[in-house]
Amino acid sequence: MWARASAGVVPGFFLAAALVGLGCWVLPGPWQSTIVAGLVAFFPVWIGVICAAFRFPDGKQAWGWLGALALLGLGLLWLLQMSGWVR
Repeated sequence: MWARASAGVVPGFFLAAALVGLGCWVLPGPWQSTIVAGLVAFFPVWIGVICAAFRFPDGKQAWGWLGALALLGLGLLWLLQMSGWVR
């Protein structure tokens, strides 16, 4: 149980940040106008990821999947920034 909880907290934090970051960059307008909405949405998204971590059968799978998804999401944000599609 503790392994799944820590998987939801640690890589889940980065996964939630990536999801909210992608959501903010999808919205129209400059990114500055989405900061408040992103900050408000971050905590519920993070809590949702923590709850989803308990759906995995064991902590090893939770750490693996959430870590991989967090790396994928943050990598996608980095690629979007480096390509110049978002500013």
